[in-house]
Amino acid sequence: MKELEREYRVRHANALTPIAEKLTHHLQSLLEGEIRIDRISARAKSVDRFMAKAEKVKDDRPKYDEPLHQIQDQIGARIITFYTDDVPRISDAVLKYLRAIETQDIVPDNEWEFGYFGHHHILMLPADVVDPTIDPDLVPKFFELQIKTLFQHAWSEANHDLGYKPGSTPLDRDQLRQLAYTSAQAWGADRVFNDLFQAREHSTGKAQTA
Repeated sequence: MKELEREYRVRHANALTPIAEKLTHHLQSLLEGEIRIDRISARAKSVDRFMAKAEKVKDDRPKYDEPLHQIQDQIGARIITFYTDDVPRISDAVLKYLRAIETQDIVPDNEWEFGYFGHHHILMLPADVVDPTIDPDLVPKFFELQIKTLFQHAWSEANHDLGYKPGSTPLDRDQLRQLAYTSAQAWGADRVFNDLFQAREHSTGKAQTA
């Protein structure tokens, strides 16, 4: 694992970080003119988070045989929008320009649970964002794009900070219930704001046709 960490540090500094910066500007230019986008950003996965993911075990075996090739979110991009109705529109706009390998709506396992919500794509990394001076062996083929509302984004950031820090003590059952409660509140706030947005759009449309 020490060798893997060393290799990833080199990749992070010399390839992932400069590519993420160019990817941010690239996505911003592709979506220029799209309404109700709060922010667009991309960043390289931190060394700590990469190593935590690379060390995951499934069925008593390492989940990843070749983490540098198998972990697809070494560069992660985010588009944060206002309302849940905006997510599919923005997703369609992105897919006009970038090739998706995988698309997934992430929701809790059943309707009685609350947790992470988000719309994710694994996309081919466009050649435009890779400086020709970067060693091709350090460049990943894919990046992850998350499209989320403001409430989904705020909840997931706080949840990740509280529950997934490497070396931190696992949350107890009551603390997990508290996180689920805050997720339910964020879900409810998204629902209310989206319903209000739809009602306002509908009333405006009726007024314009009257």
